[in-house]
Amino acid sequence: MQAKTLVESSTMTSLAKPQAPGQVRHYLQFSDLSREEYDYLLERSAWLKAKFKSYETWHPLHDRTLAMIFEKHSTRTRLSFEAGIHQLGGHAVYLNTRDTQLGRGEPVEDAAQVISRMTDIIMIRTFGQEIIERFAANSRVPVINGLTNEYHPCQVLADIFTFVEARGPIQGKTVAWVGDANNMAYTWIQAAECLNFQIRFSAPKGYQLDSSRLTGAALNHLTVCSDPKDACKGADLVTTDVWTSMGYEDENASRMSAFKEWMVSPELMALAKPDALFMHCLPAHRGEEVAADVIDGPQSIVWEEAENRLHVQKALMEYLLCGRLD
Repeated sequence: MQAKTLVESSTMTSLAKPQAPGQVRHYLQFSDLSREEYDYLLERSAWLKAKFKSYETWHPLHDRTLAMIFEKHSTRTRLSFEAGIHQLGGHAVYLNTRDTQLGRGEPVEDAAQVISRMTDIIMIRTFGQEIIERFAANSRVPVINGLTNEYHPCQVLADIFTFVEARGPIQGKTVAWVGDANNMAYTWIQAAECLNFQIRFSAPKGYQLDSSRLTGAALNHLTVCSDPKDACKGADLVTTDVWTSMGYEDENASRMSAFKEWMVSPELMALAKPDALFMHCLPAHRGEEVAADVIDGPQSIVWEEAENRLHVQKALMEYLLCGRLD
């Protein structure tokens, strides 16, 4: 009876710790956390996922509020964060910039001051990275990058957790990125540096990486391949994204032409290891960046990858508000 009372009590009391100014942790890009912190988050994600699958209640963020600010459209980001905070015992408030004063010219800095005084944690899905950095600099609570033009850290964290679930540690493995030098590609490069694996990048001429955004250490984990076949040879994981990301719709026709040889086809997948996995952050355009036979085939793990956004983001929110709960 005593043990049951303690369990019931723990589900009704927030474990979030008060955070003094200057001690607030944000998650704006993958490099914001260390290898040791990622090791913890991956273990914690597995633990939280097991609880979810067993219908076990765990409310460390009881009565805490997540503000979700959207300037870009979303399916997986909104659903995973809103469901995630609910499953941790908290609540979500959805804010679209079209329906708030942010859409009428209120300074980002002023919005951050107000919103962070009324909530406990904030997720933002927006365009420029500088917007979320300005917001975080004026926030009293943790800010999470739900996607910017430059980085998509929550998605890559989910991808890595998915790989670890299926194949074990990613350290020393080879990931092939076939497609645009977009926010996902740059985040994968940061992850390779942090977690010690190799990334092979392949894109057509004119859509290459910006070397000014790459650290010297990152270059030790990066190989640029002009031919996507070279990127995929012997890879443990092949991954891609749409050729035209949000905000670049005016370039769609030219991108369709430039990338036509970069579709992840069964032939490309056959060059990877026999047990290689395929991932895509979704939404996907079958017949463009990926063949239907690949994304719907036996090597594809995209649906597990999508679900795992829920579990890694729960671990992330819990960690930013509660610290380690070993």
